[in-house]
This record gives sequence, structure tokens and C-alpha cells, in this order.
Amino acid sequence: MDKLTKIAEVTAVPSTAVKTSKIGIGFEKLDRGVFDPSKAYDKVAAIGVKWIRLQSGWARTEKSKGVYDFAWLDDIVDNLCRRGLQPWLCLCYGNGLYDEEAAKVFGAVGCPPIKTAEQKQAWHNYVVAVTKRYQGRIGWYEVWNEPDGKWCWKHGVNGTEYGEFVKATAAAIKAGDSNAKVIGGSMCLMGLGWLNDVLQTGAGECMDALTYHSYSPDEVGGFERVRSLRAVCHAFNPRMAIIQGETGTQSRDDGAGALHGGAWTPRRQAKFLARHTMADLFADVMFSSYFSCMDMIEALNGVVGDKSTYLDYGYFGVLGADFDENGVATGEYTPKPSYRALQTIAAIFREDVKLAELPLQFSVDKGSRRILRGDDSFKDLLYRGFRKGNGSAGLVYWRPTELLTTSYESTVSLEAVKLPEQVRLVDLVDGSIYALPPGMVEDNGRGLRSFLHLPLRDYPLLLAFGDFI
Repeated sequence: MDKLTKIAEVTAVPSTAVKTSKIGIGFEKLDRGVFDPSKAYDKVAAIGVKWIRLQSGWARTEKSKGVYDFAWLDDIVDNLCRRGLQPWLCLCYGNGLYDEEAAKVFGAVGCPPIKTAEQKQAWHNYVVAVTKRYQGRIGWYEVWNEPDGKWCWKHGVNGTEYGEFVKATAAAIKAGDSNAKVIGGSMCLMGLGWLNDVLQTGAGECMDALTYHSYSPDEVGGFERVRSLRAVCHAFNPRMAIIQGETGTQSRDDGAGALHGGAWTPRRQAKFLARHTMADLFADVMFSSYFSCMDMIEALNGVVGDKSTYLDYGYFGVLGADFDENGVATGEYTPKPSYRALQTIAAIFREDVKLAELPLQFSVDKGSRRILRGDDSFKDLLYRGFRKGNGSAGLVYWRPTELLTTSYESTVSLEAVKLPEQVRLVDLVDGSIYALPPGMVEDNGRGLRSFLHLPLRDYPLLLAFGDFI
């Protein structure tokens, strides 16, 4: 970017001012009370996301059989809705009142209520109570979390078993709120065999959407697998939407949870977020949710009474949190570079933005003095075009190199016709807006413009035409 002139920064748009968006964030694990959300609400709303994922917390809500205390969840839902955020609720996990094994697990994680008639009836009653209570405030309900992983279906992963659970839970959801939408899957391993077993039960007929989780350093592979998931789902139910329900990585190398042990830094986390979020938009998902709002304990395999098993910190948050000796956030949060990246993307890619084929092509015969070789080929890039209702357009592009080992800088050139005159380059990680110098743009006088040696990075850049920003 050294050859460009920075002229402005992308202005954040708070959630209260966002009508619709495909951008979301996770607010999970409050079912286990691992952080105090009170000081996070305003900071999350200032990002400008719309969708926000919560976990319902059966064990936290029903501590005496048949008695529901929703006060804790009411407070969270009301605070989010008041700030223009749209909660969607993952119905989970188990309850030690009805399952001796669940009573031993921190938060009853991974203990589905399917063993006895009493468990099944108690789950049905609870789900009906939840959906009835939040009618008009929550419209989408997800059935369990990561049931294709042994950490969340502890007695043994079984797609057929989960499919039957989806059907039973969907019936309970509709009994409480006939207008509610049902989300199934929440799958983390992306296995088509498991998904086929689920859908063969007939569960797809009552699913409005499938969620998948994409914890991989490689956004390209996940992007391609979405095509397979969509094709399989549509073979059973052509109306089923696809949602990316969790993706994220650490901001340091010593965190617990997915992708732990990698040489992650706050900068690499920000690049990861931008690459994966934009890849989700390229895949045209219903919405994309980043995990998560803040650093917190993971607690997927915790044993009640043994703090050492669940005080395992993960550093996935866009907000860095201070913790006390019990692993509970103190309420002080510091935005990371990933916070600004999500804020930038949320501000630009909202409301009427749509994927589009743009009248441009990359040039492969341009020699760049800046890198002492030819520009990169478009074959090495991940890129897509977008349009807005105001006639503006945007091209997002990057080189999907290995984030943990490479910091990539190069150039790329392209030709375009019939696009708005005003052109700006936007860094989607830090929100910087750049004007292009005269030497970077050539006009042949007959409607063709060439954009020469544009910066190419290992994270998304946006070439904006007209009032796209």
C-alpha cells in the first residue's frame, strides 16, 4: 500500500442502524456462565453485526424438575434485541436432573436427552417452554451443537440417532411457536456420510437450514465443501438454507480449543477472520457467524468439581478479556485487530449487497517494477464481485497462502468496462481507504480502463467502484 494515498477509513455502522446483514458473531457459553456479558453488549453492537448466536442452557434454566427460571436468558436476549442484534438460539445441552452422566459433566455438554422416556418428555417440555417464551424475539432455533463430534455427542456419534432427535425437537419447537424456523446439523466435521444418515431419517423435511462449522486454516477447502453440503441438503429439501454457524481461530499460540498450538498472532487472527468471512459470502450462505465475541474458557470436556478440566482458555475472541482466578471474565475487554476487521466488513457488506458477475478480467501480461516480475495470475487468487442497489460495484480478492508461515505481498492488474468512474481501494482488515494514483489507472478513451499493479495481499482487499463503501 506504500504507493497509495490513504484518504479515509471505513466508518463503523452500529447494529441499531443495520436493517439486514449476513454478518454475525457468537455469544456462546453463557449457558455455563463463563463470562459476564454486561460490559460486552455495547462493544459487540458497535461492530455492526446482526446475527448473534446464543446457547439456551437447559441445565441453567431447569434446576428443579418442571420449574424454569429464564431470568438469566431474558436479560441477555433483551439486552441484545435492544441494541439491534438478532439472537438465534442453539438448544442445548443436557440436564443432570434427568441423566446421571450429564450431572458429572460441566454444563452437561454433549449429553443429549434420548436414553429414556422421561428424558425425552422433559426435553420436549423444555423446548416448548423456550420457544413459547421467546416468540417474537427469537425466530431461529438450532438443534444441539456439533453432534457429529464426540465432545458434543459423548456416548458415540450417530447420524441416524441425531436425525430422530431433530425431528422430535422440531415438533417441540413448532408446538411452542408455529412460526419458528428449525436449524439442524451444526456439523463440525463436514462428513457427507453422517449428514446423509441424518437426512435419511426424514429430518431434512423439518429443517429450514443446515449449519456447518469451519475450523480450518484453509478457507478455500471449506468454501468448496459448502457446495457439496448444499447439493446434499437440496436433494432432500430444495428450500433448505445454508448457514456458517462457527468459524474462528486463536490470537496466540497457547490457547485451548480448535486450531490450538499454531503460531497465531492478533494480526493473523484478523486475516483469518477476513478471509473466512468473505469466503462465506462468496459461498452465498444465509449468514456467517464468527466465533466468538470474546476470549473465554473452552470447557467442552469439563468434569464437575475438577476446575483443572474446564479452566482451559481459548483466545478466539475479537475482544480480548481479562480473567479472574476462576476463569470468569472481569468485564474488561480490549478490541483486537480482528474486531476492526469484522467491523469493516459488517459496515460494507450489509443490506442490499449481492454477489454479481462484473465486466472485468485480470491481465496476465503486465510487468510490475514494484516486484521485479509479472503480476500474479488470477488463477492463484480467490475473488468475487458484488453489486449494490445504488449501481455501485465491488471486487474482493486475495491470495489464499498459508497464513501461519507466509506474509504475502504482490501485485495484480485488471481491465474493466461499464463500471462507475470513482474507484477506491479498501483494506478489509484495518478499514483504510486509498485513492489510486494516476499512474495506476489507464483509460483508452473507448470505455476500457486498466488498473495496473494493484496491491495483492494474503487477506481481502476491495476495489470499490462508485458509492460501494
